[in-house]
Amino acid sequence: MNKPLRRIAIFCGLLVLALLVRDNWLQYVQADSLKDDPKNRRVAIARYATPRGDIIVDGDPITGSKKTSGDSYNDFEYKRTYKDGAMWAPVTGYASQAFGATQLESIDDGILTGNDDRLFFRNTLDMITGKPQQGGNVVTTLNAAAQKAAYDGLLKQGKGAVAAIDPKTGAILALASTPSYDPSTFAGNSTSVDGKAWTALQKKNNPDDPMLNRALRETYPPGSTFKVVTAAAALEDGLYTSADQKTDSPLPYTLPDTTTELPNEGNIPCENATLRVALRVSCNTVFGKIGADLGKDKMVAEAEKFGFNSEQFTPVRSSASVFPTDMDKPQTALSSIGQFETATTPLQMAMVASAVANNGTLMKPYMVDKLQAPSLDVIEQTEPEKMSEPLSPENAGILQSMMETVVKDGTGQNAQINEGGVTVGGKTGTAQHGVDNSENPYAWFISYAKLSDGSSPVAVAVVVEDESANRDDISGGGLAAPIAKSVMQAVIDSTK
Repeated sequence: MNKPLRRIAIFCGLLVLALLVRDNWLQYVQADSLKDDPKNRRVAIARYATPRGDIIVDGDPITGSKKTSGDSYNDFEYKRTYKDGAMWAPVTGYASQAFGATQLESIDDGILTGNDDRLFFRNTLDMITGKPQQGGNVVTTLNAAAQKAAYDGLLKQGKGAVAAIDPKTGAILALASTPSYDPSTFAGNSTSVDGKAWTALQKKNNPDDPMLNRALRETYPPGSTFKVVTAAAALEDGLYTSADQKTDSPLPYTLPDTTTELPNEGNIPCENATLRVALRVSCNTVFGKIGADLGKDKMVAEAEKFGFNSEQFTPVRSSASVFPTDMDKPQTALSSIGQFETATTPLQMAMVASAVANNGTLMKPYMVDKLQAPSLDVIEQTEPEKMSEPLSPENAGILQSMMETVVKDGTGQNAQINEGGVTVGGKTGTAQHGVDNSENPYAWFISYAKLSDGSSPVAVAVVVEDESANRDDISGGGLAAPIAKSVMQAVIDSTK
């Protein structure tokens, strides 16, 4: 072979080798990323070629699928449907042919579509027998009656959120957010129908931001509800050892290293008040001074035991609630009464109430009980998991007695459940909002219900943003406590 032909042969051989390398690279190295690429329409077509599995609440599906093959604009066979979609959107998220998926619809997409690797054997058998691929189910921990009570209560107020937890297990019983949206309205792929519905829901077009999951993703100043955490820190540190011990709390109280007095709301008995009285009437001076006396490090440590400064995964991600770690003494005092830069999700405050109710043990919150194959065989079961112990059982008992006084004789009386030996503990809060508190404040209430046998089936956090209310009428006890009561009542009734 002459020299020019040999060079051409070598060059062609290198081209073939490069082609083989590239082909193997695509098939074995990049296969997964190409398969999951949102621009790969074949994957989307396959995803909607069969009905999705369902998301289940109390044994009933809150989702479904329907044929879209008659739509001339659509090459997807099925699209998602939702039952009471706006009520359940904070739980389900959405599955849209045009806009993708979020929350449980996204996290458990493999199970719902039937493409999860754990369904391989089942899918292989179905392929051999000629059966179409089926999706599995996501069985939630949600309580339908509690969710309805939460959602209906919030609708009367406008904006807000509710989170309810089973203190013993961490199972989420309710997760509501208003205003909300119906995922069915943009589940398809129509530019004129689904596209317009999607556009109308975006924050730039809708300032109420209905697609924001306020129960998990919005952080609010917690106001006086945070005093429960500060009381826990005081008891755990030994600064005070009983609910009825008088505190070292002068009135007026001047913030450390400043000439600024910390005010209380109204003419309330706060001078050297006991912890019980201070929580019942919500003394800023008492709890601000406790925070300053304990110091930044001890307050941060206690807040983080309750879950602050960490994201939570339920498995849907919940934003991290914030208790500042870089503070001077006056800022520590303000943070300890839920002001300054303290900010929290409703889920986080439900966790605070649940830890107190569960005798000091905080369980990890979760909303998926189990994943099922199409045959209803259990693929994965969630086991309750202890997260931390913010309080000793003895101190939790002291704090329970204080919170129960708030509901019996204090600002939380609207949450009382006067039947069947039920005892309710709670804490109200009215959190500042806007520059120099110029906007209507947020109304908070956190609580738990305790049955006659001492068990606690539910802890709740409610926050209400009522921009239309008279400012003087806004209070945690007035706006948020009745919603918490209805949620707790719904859970109690479902256990009978």
